[in-house]
Amino acid sequence: MKKSLIKAVEKRFRDKFDTKPILVFSPGRINLIGEHTDYNDGFVFPAAIDKGIALAINKNNKHISKIYALDKDDYFEFNVDHLTPLKNGDWRNYILGVVSELQKLNLNVQNFDAVFAGNIPSGSGMSSSAALENSFVYGLNTIFNFNLSKRDMIFISQRAEHNYAGVKCGIMDQYASMFGLKNSALLLDCRTVKSKPYKIDFKAYKLVLINTNVKHDLSESAYNDRRKVCENVSEMLGIKALRDTNLKELEDIQDQISHLDYNKVAYIVEENNRVRQFANAILNGNLNALGHLLYQSHNGLSYKYKVSCEELDFLVEQTLGNPDVLGARMMGGGFGGCTINLVKKDNFKSFKKEISRSYKNKFGKDCSIYRVRLSEGTQLA
Repeated sequence: MKKSLIKAVEKRFRDKFDTKPILVFSPGRINLIGEHTDYNDGFVFPAAIDKGIALAINKNNKHISKIYALDKDDYFEFNVDHLTPLKNGDWRNYILGVVSELQKLNLNVQNFDAVFAGNIPSGSGMSSSAALENSFVYGLNTIFNFNLSKRDMIFISQRAEHNYAGVKCGIMDQYASMFGLKNSALLLDCRTVKSKPYKIDFKAYKLVLINTNVKHDLSESAYNDRRKVCENVSEMLGIKALRDTNLKELEDIQDQISHLDYNKVAYIVEENNRVRQFANAILNGNLNALGHLLYQSHNGLSYKYKVSCEELDFLVEQTLGNPDVLGARMMGGGFGGCTINLVKKDNFKSFKKEISRSYKNKFGKDCSIYRVRLSEGTQLA
């Protein structure tokens, strides 16, 4: 599917612009464990996947840049000398933001042509925006010989999202998409922005994502509220971020904050510990421990951090006691999106059929189920 996507954008580019392009593939990402720890300077465990954005790009020596979004059948023109964020600009603002951030570094971005397409399911929480940003910064770096490092490029992508898309994201999505390794996840320290790769053999199991196909409106306000709680408690403790504390220190101030807020910050401390336990379980080849940690993570997200929803909880609950499932949890910011599951390969079809039926009976709508493989990061295709 990746190869066919790359061939499709190359063909459309050649047909449209009558020249040979540079080809880039930038993957989406999943996060195995470590949710909402990133903005607390904590640890996360993301991995690039075999779904992403394919880009065909080249400079054009003209006074206009022309971008064609193949799978959206959408076309966009702009001049690199006259950039401004677009109201409701969606995918356009990610590209404009990348160009703008390159220009802020006094890099001479000239006009260019591009065709791109993606196979990351919409609303799945697999970071199509980071893949799009990374594909363009990588492509522009290549065609204009800017000699930027991959580390340089992820921060350009992040600033593009901050300043043009208006999303104050952490660095995990761009990092995982850029630095991913085949069959590996990255234990990423969000303070130092350095990672250690862990090669993973899931043996008789595979990673399966189940998309609720819902996104509840609470997500943005709830995110801001929880981030503020974490910052306030860090200030009370006299620390930079919650990654610098432990449960004993939290207990010492428990009577100074509400029960709800205590649970939220306790979840962050516990989740950071789970990420490191997850890494040790991988080293020891202990798949059962991985599964238990996934379930513990979901319980914390649902009952302590309170960012789950009925649909996510239902999907996780349906896997409890199923001998074909090692573990499951919600993935992403919450209030919709996907669960991530470790499912026995041999029984995947029956699992898919049963959980799809149960979800449809419960909610009157379909869930979507995807198998994913851990893949390499952004690169020339």
